[in-house]
Amino acid sequence: MRIKWYGQAAFLLTPETGPRVVTDPYTPENLGYAPMRDEADIVLTSSDDDDAHCRHDLVPGDHTWLNTLDAVRAGGAADVAGLTVHAIEAMEIEDHPLHEPGANAMYRFELDGMQIGHMGDVGNDLNDRQVAFFEGVDILLTLAGGVFTTRLDEVKRLIDAAKPKLVIPMHFRTLTYKPRNLHWIETFLSHLDEEKDVDFAFGHEVDITKETLPERTRVLVMDYAR
Repeated sequence: MRIKWYGQAAFLLTPETGPRVVTDPYTPENLGYAPMRDEADIVLTSSDDDDAHCRHDLVPGDHTWLNTLDAVRAGGAADVAGLTVHAIEAMEIEDHPLHEPGANAMYRFELDGMQIGHMGDVGNDLNDRQVAFFEGVDILLTLAGGVFTTRLDEVKRLIDAAKPKLVIPMHFRTLTYKPRNLHWIETFLSHLDEEKDVDFAFGHEVDITKETLPERTRVLVMDYAR
């Protein structure tokens, strides 16, 4: 499976077999990241009212869209174009200074035999049920910017509890990120043993197979697409 990070919480996952999936697409002019030029078969969003996470209409191609909050309302799972998506409800930070806090979802699904979890846009400490939701994931796409999203020590608690094999940080400040209201990746990495636990991709695409996943949790820091 090839994983491409566009920026913010948006990824393109292209499996050897199965649908191409885009997660949480953004509004380029608002965030400073490049437009998403790749076609997808399925677009998953953590909400339908946040232009940093819900712009399925800006993804090229004739794709099927699922607002994963609808999976929550359907009992916790939904089938979209043959892909089963599990979701659990979350909320933005309770005292959000920019707008009223809104509901969103965290979600997980399987591609190429690997379980992939996405933290969406959650802003508060996680309850036991939310932590348990991510147990067994192979790849965790995790919030790493701190501000307006879950505290970084709380993210570390999730990683320690869920024990994903690979953690890919997202939603942190970069040189092109316009709002400038998130922490740089160094703040997230300060909660880890960088020498033992962290790798750098030095690019915006990586190829991952089930066989090449690390035996113990490692963090892979990616660059964003230009």
